[in-house]
Amino acid sequence: MIMEQAQKAQRWQRRKDSRPTEVLDAALAEFFEKGFEAARLEDIATRAGVSKGTIYLYFDSKEEVFEALVKTIPQANVEMLETVLADPDVAPEVQLDRFIHLLGTAIRDERMIKFPRLIVSAAGRFPHLADVYRRDVVARAVGVLASIIERGVKSGVFHAVDAQQAAFAAVAPLLFIAIWRTTFERPQDDAIDADAFIDQHVRTLVRGLRKDAQP
Repeated sequence: MIMEQAQKAQRWQRRKDSRPTEVLDAALAEFFEKGFEAARLEDIATRAGVSKGTIYLYFDSKEEVFEALVKTIPQANVEMLETVLADPDVAPEVQLDRFIHLLGTAIRDERMIKFPRLIVSAAGRFPHLADVYRRDVVARAVGVLASIIERGVKSGVFHAVDAQQAAFAAVAPLLFIAIWRTTFERPQDDAIDADAFIDQHVRTLVRGLRKDAQP
């Protein structure tokens, strides 16, 4: 009997620990389908299979739910991208290749690609949400990429370019993929081959930056 009670307690604890994740998954679905303004906490709770009161055990407001979403999904991917800079002995052109491919992997995540459209749609009335995403995701990712490009410029491998502007130019096509897939792509369309797109983007980017690149 004691063992059975202990097992039930463990199952309950696992269920309790999983609830924030379930709430966030439900929130992302609601925000994406209805927009941030129209989404309601009670609908998020229903989708997550919990009571509205349960949500308030973890989050004080809808805005706090959104901030937690950014930290849980896009920010976690940015932290993965930051590992590219962990080894300073890796050549900058190799780091650049790795970074873009890792970023490409991130945008193939069905959850990740929802954020750009969600941010764009909410930014007008809720600029704080855009500020959170810009600070915790875009600025950090662009900062890592700019560091790689700047290192390549200083070592003489890359042309003398504005590293920040080049980083924005490198990230923009990948954001385009996310916007296209969530906004413009239709079921009858031929889906963009993300892998081929990213490979081509890397080749074009590295060729444009490297001093020794052949036409």
